[in-house]
Amino acid sequence: MQPLSRPLPLERIRIEDTALLVIDMERDFVDAGAVQETPGGRAIVPAINRLIAWARTHRLPVIFTHEMHRADLSDYGIELEFDPIHCLEATPGCELTDGLDVQPHDWHIRSKRRYDCFLGTDLDLLLRSRRIANLVCCGVTTHCCVMSTVYTARNLDYRVIVPSDAVAAVSPEHQAAALLCMSDVFAYVCDVDTVTRIWGAKQAAA
Repeated sequence: MQPLSRPLPLERIRIEDTALLVIDMERDFVDAGAVQETPGGRAIVPAINRLIAWARTHRLPVIFTHEMHRADLSDYGIELEFDPIHCLEATPGCELTDGLDVQPHDWHIRSKRRYDCFLGTDLDLLLRSRRIANLVCCGVTTHCCVMSTVYTARNLDYRVIVPSDAVAAVSPEHQAAALLCMSDVFAYVCDVDTVTRIWGAKQAAA
């Protein structure tokens, strides 16, 4: 993992203003042999579950996103020039992969048609209704859906934290490039240990 580009602004990260966003950990992206299997996607499930446990400890919202497309392919647009058909509505490919700690009270963003979790969804409305200012983002893929979402979140003035050991890309090169780009001005790139120690560090400093 590359070092932080800057320290986390602990004085500005308030418990009640923070949410965990788990991006597209769906069968079509994570399961073995899936149409768009992400190398390392299954390996980050334990790290994501650590973040979920941390979020639940502090009573933070846990939000899962699901990319979904219409069965007639009418909403794909030019995505099919780059990707194979995936995540069709009402198919197992849209389901979250096994092993994730999903609870009935968690929030879900469905009908996500593009890489960006904000585009055409009610994610921004949901976050603002809860006065969320800080967003911890994890999931797949680092260089595509995660990075697209992080860029929009930052431009909407959310403070974004990306634990590098809780995201996965299609190659080490894509992973490194995406993390480097996000770490400049779009996100605080760290690791799961750093995130789960946030409020412990704040309490010690107090």
